Amino acid sequence: MSEGIDKQILDSYLTALFDTDKAGALRVVQEALDGGLTPEQVVFEVIIPGMERMIGGMISDNLVTLSQHFLASQIAEEVTDRLIPLFATVPEVQGHVVIGTSHGDFHGLGKKIVIGCLKARMFQVTDLGINVAPEKFVDQALEVGAEVIGISSMMVHTATGERGPKRVRQLLREQGLEDRLRIIVGGAPYRFHENLFREVGADAWGDTAAEVPGIVARLVREVRS
Repeated sequence: MSEGIDKQILDSYLTALFDTDKAGALRVVQEALDGGLTPEQVVFEVIIPGMERMIGGMISDNLVTLSQHFLASQIAEEVTDRLIPLFATVPEVQGHVVIGTSHGDFHGLGKKIVIGCLKARMFQVTDLGINVAPEKFVDQALEVGAEVIGISSMMVHTATGERGPKRVRQLLREQGLEDRLRIIVGGAPYRFHENLFREVGADAWGDTAAEVPGIVARLVREVRS
């Protein structure tokens, strides 16, 4: 397809995202496939740039709302899951992450946005949901062979409480798993205290969903090295 047509497709897709029109966005994706774009092109030239544009807009000029951001991540997750099996060459999985909100925390939106970003970047993700016990983080990470545990906390007491990331770190230490698993945390409390992620026992933290895939990739390399 020509560069002009590619731009037209991306522009149409972005328009649908800004209008929070999920059906319209999915229609653009299907039309792109029907018009000859490969599944790989749709993911890497439409879905991921669309996600990055929405995240960039939210950070730089506040013109993107949380609902638009969430829709972009939801579509990225849905379309990527559908198209990856159709790739000519199966893409290499970048790593496996188990993710959830910490015990006592019932906020799930930020986590969902992060999942969309991770899946679009070819990470395998196991979503543990909200209000996740520390033992479940560790047990599920071992069961699925994950390298990284992601813990979202939107309140100070769920970030710093004894059933939060601190307990996950303690479990890894007690079970001799610190070489096999890394912990990344995220959420509002970490933005106001630059060293809080270390104090709760995490290896890293992500300020924005856009940053998380790069940070997780580094943590996966550490585990695999």
